[in-house]
Amino acid sequence: MKDIELIVDFHKEAIRLAPGSKEETLKALKLTNLNLSNELNIADIGCGSGAQTLDLARLTHGKIIAVDLFPEFLEKVKEHAAGQGFKERINTLQCSMDDLPFEEESLDLIWSEGAIYNMGFQKGLQAWRRFLKPGGYIAVSELTWLKDNRPPELEEFWSGTYSEIRSAEVKKEQLQQGGYELAGSFTLSEQSWMDNYYSPMLSRIPEFLKRHLKDKKAENLVKEEQNEIDLYKKYKDYYGYVFYIGRKV
Repeated sequence: MKDIELIVDFHKEAIRLAPGSKEETLKALKLTNLNLSNELNIADIGCGSGAQTLDLARLTHGKIIAVDLFPEFLEKVKEHAAGQGFKERINTLQCSMDDLPFEEESLDLIWSEGAIYNMGFQKGLQAWRRFLKPGGYIAVSELTWLKDNRPPELEEFWSGTYSEIRSAEVKKEQLQQGGYELAGSFTLSEQSWMDNYYSPMLSRIPEFLKRHLKDKKAENLVKEEQNEIDLYKKYKDYYGYVFYIGRKV
């Protein structure tokens, strides 16, 4: 298997592919000035297996396009949408987030939880802005430094894993430079990391290793994930995911 195929296989049964929760999705939605009873046009970019996509369907009356590069995740979205009565309101689109086919000024809301990093925070904000209607909103969660004077091993890990991690002040400035007015921001809870993301991940490891017995790439992937979890437990006060909500101006 290629590296990316192993990563998809490891995460394909995950409910969430990034830290998050229904409560925080609702909190972010409330920071927009959108009328949630209207039939909003929403795109969930980098939707993964779609936990937040389903929450958006429950919390709004909108029509949602769930976008992801990998068909394995989109099949999960379709399955869950059909099973929970949202088949008519959730459509899927397989494409890269840097090559979206949306018409300009066609969306009321762009959503992306734990995924914009694949394109880059500032680049994604600027590229996606044209798809929003005037006064439309973008809501993204992004890895962010929460403290200065960080331990060297933490700096070294994240500078190699995601070099664009910055402070909230820098991220807010980038949002505004991208043509948005900041509507609000907040840091995701520890529960969203441990209970909703990391603990389920740990539970998938034995079956994953069984599927890839004596596969060094699979073993290394598990070690990398375990190292990330250990770092979070040790240094969670220094960084986290922050939800940023912006209004197109």
